[in-house]
Amino acid sequence: MQKVYMGDSGAKVSPAVYGFYRWDEVKDPGTVLKNTVQLCLELGINTFEHSASYGSFACEELFGNLMANGAFKREEVVLFSKCGLRVPHLQTPEVRVRHYDSSAAHITKSIESSLKKLRTDYLDIFLLDTLDPISNLEETALTLDKLKESGKIKNIGVANFTVFQHQLLAAYLTKPIVTNHIELNLLSTQALDNGQIDYIKQRYMRPLAYAPLAEGRIATGTDPQAVKVREKLEELSIKYNANIESLAVAWLVKLGALPLIGTTNEQRIRNAANAFSIELDHQDWYALYNISRS
Repeated sequence: MQKVYMGDSGAKVSPAVYGFYRWDEVKDPGTVLKNTVQLCLELGINTFEHSASYGSFACEELFGNLMANGAFKREEVVLFSKCGLRVPHLQTPEVRVRHYDSSAAHITKSIESSLKKLRTDYLDIFLLDTLDPISNLEETALTLDKLKESGKIKNIGVANFTVFQHQLLAAYLTKPIVTNHIELNLLSTQALDNGQIDYIKQRYMRPLAYAPLAEGRIATGTDPQAVKVREKLEELSIKYNANIESLAVAWLVKLGALPLIGTTNEQRIRNAANAFSIELDHQDWYALYNISRS
């Protein structure tokens, strides 16, 4: 895969990104992670999205160990990590209720922890996951600016920000925001209606689209929307000689989004990678979009 820029401010990434956000129930995560990362690299996917909590707080360390053991070099991969959302877990007994934390202390502690577990000196992109409405925004922005100036993070991104939240944080920062990590797929197109996509493009960025296959609903969902979309994908699969999941990801790619793959299923990862060989017709893109909204 040819690498692309997330926006005019950086960073260069693979056009598909692998994220560990669905790893809490993965059995034998060390072996599965090794095999998944190896497959991604073979397919040209060298960009990986982490969070301290992914895989029941284990994925960052497993990934860091794999890199330290020589499976690949640090300069061969692009690493994301994020923080902000906090949920009760045995690993975090201090967290009593689900909440967001954009404080300087939490951001700094989370980044230091990610760097240690990933065995690296820097994150290529740090994502702040949802803006805490009761945070000290000036403190949050100052902390992010300082972390970028220190070299511990190379780029600042956000996750699940509304347009107004995106604009608000950007007004306090002196450094650019390079992406917004949003839910976007053929069964969830609200980002096209609420202004998120428009604002991301206005800022010359690419959206990072999580759940590109709607967590399996596109292939196996039984609800009316999933069934209608799948029938249209199956019809188009004959025209393009392509798997329906590849077509679903190609729909995102044509929109300029970077699909964030979360499955551990080898064939589904290959299906997502195969999307980049498909040039979806303009009207076929709209045929899928229209039927999703009908």
